[in-house]
Amino acid sequence: MQAGLEAQLAELLGELLDLQQQTLGLLEQKRQMLERGDLEGLAQTGPPEQKLLERWEACLRRREELLAEASAQRLPAQSLERLAAAMPKPEADKLGKQVKLAKSQARLLQHQALTNWVVIHRCLLHLSQLLEILATGGQEEPTYGKDHCWLHSGALVDQEV
Repeated sequence: MQAGLEAQLAELLGELLDLQQQTLGLLEQKRQMLERGDLEGLAQTGPPEQKLLERWEACLRRREELLAEASAQRLPAQSLERLAAAMPKPEADKLGKQVKLAKSQARLLQHQALTNWVVIHRCLLHLSQLLEILATGGQEEPTYGKDHCWLHSGALVDQEV
């Protein structure tokens, strides 16, 4: 029965590695679109992202089922890494390498997602600064005030002032 568990673990790790690669590719595409300001391209990433999300959810369910089965067989079920290490020697080495690769790619995914987050937030910061300049007319004083309100009215936006 442990041989079946080995095959399931190898299949799950293969799916995980493929899923990570596809997600990394999509995140890289999105970063490039963000840099170019390609809003149409970004909008079109929704369906592929949804498909990846569904695959991630299925992979997580398979992982939980596999670990539950391992626990039922009295094998280590705390993580895929521990389960892989508990397999017979030749398979344990191969599965261990796949687990290490998956962990490495998980770090890349974190870095790529963080990079995209930073790019998006820098764009938002830039836009908020532009809005502040437009709203204040470039003045350093607050927009709202009682004295000289024409100085703070956002004359760049309102031509009547």
